[in-house]
Amino acid sequence: MTAPDDGDRGDRDDRRTLAVIMHTAFFVLLGASLARFLLRHPGEPRTPWVVALSVLLAALYVLGPALGARLTARRLAWLAAVVAGWAVLVVLAPSFAWSAVPLFYTGLRTLPARAAVALVALLTALAVAAQLQLAGWADPNVLLAPPAVAAVATAVFVAMERQANRQRELIDDLVRTRRDLAATERREGTLAERERLAREIHDTLAQGLSSQRMLLQAADRLWETDPASARTHVRTAASIAESNLAEARRFVHDLTPADLAGGGGLEQALRAVADRESGGGLTVRVHTEGTPGAPLPALVESALLRIAQGALANVREHAGASTATVTLTCLDDQIVLDVADDGRGFDPGDPRGTDPTTAPAATTAQAAPASPAAPASPAAAGRGHGLPAIRARLRQLGGTLTVESAPGEGTVVSAAIPLEPPS
Repeated sequence: MTAPDDGDRGDRDDRRTLAVIMHTAFFVLLGASLARFLLRHPGEPRTPWVVALSVLLAALYVLGPALGARLTARRLAWLAAVVAGWAVLVVLAPSFAWSAVPLFYTGLRTLPARAAVALVALLTALAVAAQLQLAGWADPNVLLAPPAVAAVATAVFVAMERQANRQRELIDDLVRTRRDLAATERREGTLAERERLAREIHDTLAQGLSSQRMLLQAADRLWETDPASARTHVRTAASIAESNLAEARRFVHDLTPADLAGGGGLEQALRAVADRESGGGLTVRVHTEGTPGAPLPALVESALLRIAQGALANVREHAGASTATVTLTCLDDQIVLDVADDGRGFDPGDPRGTDPTTAPAATTAQAAPASPAAPASPAAAGRGHGLPAIRARLRQLGGTLTVESAPGEGTVVSAAIPLEPPS
């Protein structure tokens, strides 16, 4: 699809080309008319006047482009002077009538539609009268041909102007729609990220703070009567506080990718994530294929690292997998991150699961319950709110998210982000 800026540039180029052709045609016709007059009427008393008016008209016409195409008082005065000079020349030498054709374009381009049509009619009438004077009789071809040419030229120009105006309006609408869509997507991504963080905070920090509050209240009530139980409650509250501190640090880590701060690049950061996720029956491997032609933008590296973190967390919690493989593929025009696991998988077409074609960003974690008979745990039911943010993040970078899975055959999550070609 042609970009709006390209369409505007093409329209301007077409107008500029047409203007150059018409200006050139005017000077060619003016010069040819003057040459014809000098060859046929040498030494006549009117010859100096015709030559002087021709030079003056040419000089006056040259000033036109400097005044612009917009209808202003100066532009209108210039057009009136050019038409008047041409009319005097036609009266003195009827052969100058052919110079009216480029003036049709000048009038149509400068004046409103009705005024331009009236000017074209006036120029055509003067041209017909001049040609009849040259012919010496009422030649039907002279009477009908110039009006027909003027009518066709006017109709074509007006139709092209209307089409160009409609195209500009459509391009303006398209630009506004794109801006509105981009703003909407940014808002959706922001809201999705806020929802994810709100649920994560509620399920960890808020619940932990609530438990600490109850334990400390219980310890306060038992402090005098049962000091041992009170101390137990305090120690339990301290343990919960320590766990909440670890969760808070994890949130900070997720919001600011510390793995990328060391300067080792995306591959080293992915290996660090894989090392942390490995263990407890799950082995995570990292493979890379190819190298980017230029350093990756920070936004692209951060997005791919977050996607890998979220996908591996889902694999650990929901896929029942023993092995997961993270593959980073650098192509000429895009970079692709694949996270594949050998877990239980799911059927993307099963209406009871998650349809990756309609969900914001389906992954194994959304679609695969722990077992067919066992209900999802509360933790599992509350998961998956980072997936819309993943899809929104990819959309902001012009990327796509693809999920491939089948029952018993594992799942592959693939995120592709286009890259600017190296200069």
